[in-house]
Amino acid sequence: MIRVFHRADSLWQSDSWDQPELPSRNVWIDLVSPSADEIAQVQKFLSIEIPTRAEMQEIEASSRLYQENGAYFMTATVVANPYIDSMEASAITFILSGVFLVTVRYLNPKPFETFAARIQKAGSACLNSTDLMIGLLESIIDRMADILELHSAEVERISKAIFGANGHKEAPPINLQETIKDIGKEGNHVSILRESLVSVSRMALYLNQAVAQHPQVSEIRETLKEISRDLASLADHASFMSNKVNFILDAILGMINIEQNKIIKLFSVAAVVFLPPTLIASIYGMNFQFMPELSWGHGYPLAILLMIVSAILPYAYFKRKGWL
Repeated sequence: MIRVFHRADSLWQSDSWDQPELPSRNVWIDLVSPSADEIAQVQKFLSIEIPTRAEMQEIEASSRLYQENGAYFMTATVVANPYIDSMEASAITFILSGVFLVTVRYLNPKPFETFAARIQKAGSACLNSTDLMIGLLESIIDRMADILELHSAEVERISKAIFGANGHKEAPPINLQETIKDIGKEGNHVSILRESLVSVSRMALYLNQAVAQHPQVSEIRETLKEISRDLASLADHASFMSNKVNFILDAILGMINIEQNKIIKLFSVAAVVFLPPTLIASIYGMNFQFMPELSWGHGYPLAILLMIVSAILPYAYFKRKGWL
């Protein structure tokens, strides 16, 4: 699908691609899961080479940030599905020149829809392709901040569930196996967010170089400096979340080890407690002909009493030492 926005009469208007002629300036062409034919049409119209989906997935900087035929090509990984149970991220390519902005994407992140709706309202501050690029970048960063807040709250919920259950007797027990799965999911989500933040930060730095010839370069670079500060603060928060997820994982693994040690300790204590009675029973279970105790009238109750006492003494000793 091809969506086209152009500025006319101080307003951004949405048009279809199949109209006879598009305006030559101030055009935003948004390619959403484009077909090969749609890509070919845009390439022919703008005389540029749009990267393929496989090329967009490449991770080296030279493949993601470069200049070609007077246009700047910038690819960043953007989160499209921020939900708790699953998160999706996809590479999105921005192609910027002085007269047009082209975006190529195969997912539908919310910032694109909200930004497109905003620029079509009266009073939009976007005047050209560079303003569109910066506005889209700001919308993406705002959305990423919201996603970080969402998953920060989820990490905090898991933390409270773990340490609350451990610290309060009335708290319900937690399913350690399910909790580890939740921690793993959040660890993966934080990793995706950090990857996205790094790629967007690199794109912002490259954009700072790309606007060197813009008439309003000083104002644009001041805006980009604020964007870089926002990205740095989000990256710091994502690093904090990553450390917290690792801490929670270490804590719950430690709790599992403690629970296992408790079980092993019970078996060990039981073995030690029943060892003396077993020894006494083994002695009097031997089939020697001459065993004086076998002829005692009170031999049997005395043996039982001796076994009980021999079991109580180790238990009392362990209790006094605080091992139980």
